[in-house]
Amino acid sequence: MSSLLTNTSAMTALASLTQTQNNLSKTESQISTGLRISSASDNPAYWSIATKMSSNVGALGAVNDALSESSALVSTMSSALNSTISVVTAIKNDLTTASNAGADLSKIQTDIAAQQASLLSIGSSANFNGLNFLETTGGTVNLVASYDSTNGVSFLSVDTSQTALFNATTGATTGILGASGANYTTASILSLNITTATAGDLSNMLKDVEKAISSITTAASTLGATTTNLSTQQTYISNLSDSLTTGVGSLVDANMNEAATKLAALQVQQQLGIQALSISNSNSQLILKLFQ
Repeated sequence: MSSLLTNTSAMTALASLTQTQNNLSKTESQISTGLRISSASDNPAYWSIATKMSSNVGALGAVNDALSESSALVSTMSSALNSTISVVTAIKNDLTTASNAGADLSKIQTDIAAQQASLLSIGSSANFNGLNFLETTGGTVNLVASYDSTNGVSFLSVDTSQTALFNATTGATTGILGASGANYTTASILSLNITTATAGDLSNMLKDVEKAISSITTAASTLGATTTNLSTQQTYISNLSDSLTTGVGSLVDANMNEAATKLAALQVQQQLGIQALSISNSNSQLILKLFQ
């Protein structure tokens, strides 16, 4: 039935055009943002899951940065310990030479003194971001190791009392090289002097040096294991972060090929809808012509 007051066909055409324009707006938004779900209103469940996963990805990124810093720290200390082993081995060789009959102890002591200065330099300069495992009073240093949303951040502990070579603090417990006191006054590898040493003295010194080399090697091995652990964690965290990122993408990313095809179809629908609405609105004019 034709009516001047109620144009049913126009109302239907308008409703269809409005729906088409809404769909067109959503599709254009997907293409511009690359996201199928960009807000909670698009899909509350998926948006909530993706938001939590994205938050975890951010936390894992921070943990990975901390792991990189920890790896650099431990690598610095390991390198210093390896250099220390070489220097202490040189002192061992000097002591062995000094044990030979007729050896010039004074000249050999000059070389030993140079090696002792090198040990102090190596230990004191092994500083990374304010931390030094070699010149220290000891204690535990916690390095960030991992993260999960349930338990939070976990740590890897390093006992620096096992890596300390010496300690400049007065009255402090001696380190691997047996040095303590403000001026390293306690008898130690850093203060040994063979100028007037007897054969017995040299024998005891060699034993102390052998013990020091063994302790330093153990400390270096411990840090090596720590480096391996940190590297393993870095790989795991990176892989986990990639997996979560992929998961987030599968939930919220738009299929750009599909969106582009849909956009073209909706643009055609919009044009047809406008034409349909125009035709429906013209029906009222046709009815009026019947009375002219």
